[in-house]
Amino acid sequence: MSQVPAAAELALREQLVAVARRLSATGLNHGTAGNLSVRWGDGLLITPSSLHSESMEPHDLVAIGFDGRPLGGEMASPAEAEQGRSPSSEWRLHADVLRSRPDAAAVVHCHSIHATALACHGRGIPPFHYMVVQAGGPDIRCAGYATFGSQELSDLALAALQDRQACLLAHHGQVSVGASLEQALALAVEVGTLAHMYLQALQLGEPPLLSLAEMERVAGQMQLRQYGALSAGSARSVPSS
Repeated sequence: MSQVPAAAELALREQLVAVARRLSATGLNHGTAGNLSVRWGDGLLITPSSLHSESMEPHDLVAIGFDGRPLGGEMASPAEAEQGRSPSSEWRLHADVLRSRPDAAAVVHCHSIHATALACHGRGIPPFHYMVVQAGGPDIRCAGYATFGSQELSDLALAALQDRQACLLAHHGQVSVGASLEQALALAVEVGTLAHMYLQALQLGEPPLLSLAEMERVAGQMQLRQYGALSAGSARSVPSS
């Protein structure tokens, strides 16, 4: 494994804990639900199973390889052995995304109320609003259902994330990826907001949708103005559905 200096590892652990707490503060996540990860060395750091973000400390994070096996580290092994921490049950999803997406450095998964409500109907978010393009395409797909923590769920999520930075998970929640923890968190908030807006719009019936050509123009404007997720090169164009 590529060794990372202890100071750099500690800084990354502190950042991940801080972002986990901010995610809970947004109201997108509740209790011990949801999980976050960030690329680290030859694997990733991921939030532990069954631990509320407010109680989480840097040493509680678990360092694993893309195969789920523990990674060594200045902090990881002793603390994890003492605390008995195990990685989130969704570690496969995080590991598979980071392994297959070189553009991604962080993954945020949460059970936001509005996105999950749509996902319980197997509905994604169509181009009803121009900000949908922030997720990397003209729509935000909803992955099919599979048992949490399973390889099948990871495979379905990867398919829904093809050419995208976010997706919903049927009967489950939402996932966002980013070139940094800050970007993944910001996109998670945007997806939650869009889901809320879409549900409100549906109260008046199916809203009219923007065309693919318009979504492409919006993506171009966002890149030109270095706006949001698209400014970081997460999506150079808007692929069709």
